[in-house]
Amino acid sequence: MPIVIPREIPAFPVLKKENVFVMPVKRAAAQDIRPIEIALVNLMPTKVETETQIMRLLANTPLQVNLTLIKTATYKSTNVSVDHMERFYKTFDEIKDQKFDGMIITGAPVENMEFDDVLYWEELKEILDYADKNVTSTIYICWGAQAALHHYFGIDKIALPKKMFGIFPNKATVQYDPLLKGLNDTFNIPHSRHTRIDEDAVRREKKLRVLAEGEDCGLSIVKTRDDKKFFFFGHSEYDRETLKNEYLRDKAKGLSIEQPKNYFIDGNIHNIDYSWNSTANLLFYNWLNHYVYQVTPFNLED
Repeated sequence: MPIVIPREIPAFPVLKKENVFVMPVKRAAAQDIRPIEIALVNLMPTKVETETQIMRLLANTPLQVNLTLIKTATYKSTNVSVDHMERFYKTFDEIKDQKFDGMIITGAPVENMEFDDVLYWEELKEILDYADKNVTSTIYICWGAQAALHHYFGIDKIALPKKMFGIFPNKATVQYDPLLKGLNDTFNIPHSRHTRIDEDAVRREKKLRVLAEGEDCGLSIVKTRDDKKFFFFGHSEYDRETLKNEYLRDKAKGLSIEQPKNYFIDGNIHNIDYSWNSTANLLFYNWLNHYVYQVTPFNLED
């Protein structure tokens, strides 16, 4: 089944060309089924790229997914047109009286700032409190995961001596969790961050459960034991060239940046090992199926 998005949004022709099942809003309205309602709080500066990555993964299930794109009102993105944001995004105030089956809150390039210094921190706290009461299950990604753990549990982030950058092997720390169904014993996840979460504090918190970690990258996936919150510290949603583009961007800025680990084959930036694609598809497929669709009420107001 498809993900339902406007025909005019930039992701539509991209995904259509990839044979991803996308459906225009008008056609979806004629179908007599109850679609899954997902909200994407997109905090990334690369709005179009990020929304396309998430749409690609949400379309890989038998479910019809309606996606609502949400922007912050307290910070205006400077990397995408005003027209795009006004046409395709809503503010939190516009959706706060709705309920959603699922929500995804992305990362943001603000890791080196204190949470209180982030311009939209107060607004994000409102969204986090809203999600706790009005969303069946939520995925928090990278800085979004760190922010959520800080808000809900008071767990801090810690600066790294250098950027965690590359593709890192991970192993499941529990058997048979539905989120990890179908994954190999070892599976790769991209990481791109300057901070890590206080892992000892995570392990001490009885309401949290570690699902996956790597020897080099540390924790990659954590969830709450009630299955309502999933914290992804990596970027499984990244497409083939995202890390390459980040690397070239930082090089062009004259920043000190090493090549992403386990990514360029033999150091050749034109030869990429896209080794996490199946993992990403399974993670989002399993989340939508087991932790959203199977448990969300048919009437969202219930």
